[in-house]
Amino acid sequence: MAALEKISSFFGISDSSAEDEYAPEATSASSQLNEVEVPTEIADHLNNKGRNNVVSIKSGSVPQSKIVLYEPRVYSDAKEVAQNLLSNKAVIINFSRMDDDSARRIVDFITGTVYALNGEIQRVGDKIFLATPPKFETDGKITELVEKKDKLS
Repeated sequence: MAALEKISSFFGISDSSAEDEYAPEATSASSQLNEVEVPTEIADHLNNKGRNNVVSIKSGSVPQSKIVLYEPRVYSDAKEVAQNLLSNKAVIINFSRMDDDSARRIVDFITGTVYALNGEIQRVGDKIFLATPPKFETDGKITELVEKKDKLS
């Protein structure tokens, strides 16, 4: 019967007279023989009772993906495009305001950056490219405009 009282006092469901009987000051040889082992799951639960187990909804949310639009005018703008790719942002680059030689140099630079990141770069229009970091997925292709441009060149 003493073991049952000890368990009930451990879980806090005993009356005050039983608690007084098994107070730490009143330990005797007979009470030490009747000790009961508590499973570790229950002990862990009781030890964590005071902790806050509420989890914020925002803490598990996935960060938003971003697409940055660029119209470079000089070669030094390629560094900003590469920085956005390194920050896991997709970049759409419109070269309509640049001469072809400078645009080709930037495409080469961005292609190297994309290759180093295991990303992708693709042409989506006349003088328009899409560069994506590794975890972006693009579906489909815009081939009509690209094929027309290639035939005219």
